[in-house]
Parts: sequence; structure tokens; C-alpha cells
Amino acid sequence: MTKSSSTKISFLLLTGIALLYLTVMTSCKCRTCEDQEEGTVPLEVLSKADSFIIASTSKEFFDNYITADFARTRHAPPYYELAYKFFMPDKPYVNALIKFTVDSVGNVLMNRDIVGIPRCKNFPEECNFNIDEQTARQIASNMELKEGIREWDAAFIWDSKLQRYVWKILSTLNEFGDEENYKATGQEMVIDPNTGEVLALNDWRVN
Repeated sequence: MTKSSSTKISFLLLTGIALLYLTVMTSCKCRTCEDQEEGTVPLEVLSKADSFIIASTSKEFFDNYITADFARTRHAPPYYELAYKFFMPDKPYVNALIKFTVDSVGNVLMNRDIVGIPRCKNFPEECNFNIDEQTARQIASNMELKEGIREWDAAFIWDSKLQRYVWKILSTLNEFGDEENYKATGQEMVIDPNTGEVLALNDWRVN
């Protein structure tokens, strides 16, 4: 065997070993990532959390519009601060976050905030969400929400006081300063996203 042939064989052998090493390392790394992702929330904990939401929304509604959001879920031993994405593709303005906390076995901590779970199972009329942003703005205009100094802000959002989703249309009447010195006043109109009824008209202030 010539020196040239020996060199080529050695090179090919080293290349093959390197490729095999990379393949093994990559596959191990992927398995580790999968284990970590699957281990973020134990299956039995997640199953109980799903059931807690389904009890309010119905399974059909849950399956169609609600998915676990692991990127926003936090493990703060011994608790899990769970997050779910609530999104209706046919009504893209319905795009919100469900959040609540469970213990290490999946029992919901009722003394902590439970945010964003609609009561569709027992109150289906609260989950039609037929009023889009444009319609909500028109309702606010018809009900004479003050124009303010700039375009209104609008948000489809969970109202913790009413324990339901609403449209909030904010009018800014005055503002001055910036960053830490920012001050402003305005009006807020709260609108039912199912019927278009005005639920509240509030003043707001940032000091």
C-alpha cells in the first residue's frame, strides 16, 4: 500500500468517525431537549389543568380554541404557573391568555388569580364574540365616548372584575411628560363583545 493510499484511507476513516460522533451527539442532544420539554409539566398535572378549563368551556370549545402555552408556563416549586393560548382563527381579535396556578399534583390554587377562562359551557351566550374591533369602536362613537387628543386604543381583554371578556376602548383626554414623569387622563368604555351593550364608562388617570 502506498503512502498516498494510506493517507486517503486514514482521512476517510477519520471523516467517518467524526460524522458518527456528530450523529450520536446530535441525537442525544435532541432526546435531551425532548425530555426537558415533556418534563416541563408532568402529564398528570397538565391533564388536571385541562380538565379544570374544560369544566367551564366544554371539551369541544377547549379542543377547538385553547392550547397549552409552554413558553409562558413557569415552574416555581412546588407550584406550576400555567398558561394557555386562547385563539379563535375565525375571529382573530379573540386572542388572549389563560393563566392560573396549580400545586405539584395539579390541584388549582383557588386563592390565586384565575385569568381568562370563559364560561361557555353554562353561559354559551358569553362566548359568541360577534362584536369585532371596528364594531366596538363604532358603538363607542355612537355612545359619545370623548374623542380625546389621539386615536382611541382598543383591546379585547379579560376583565377581572366582571370575570368575562370585554372590549375596552380608551380615550386619552390629556397627557404630558414622558417615561417616569408621564401623566395622563381619559375615559374608558367597556363593551360586551357578544351583544354590543355598554357595560361601563369609567374615568382613568396615570399620575
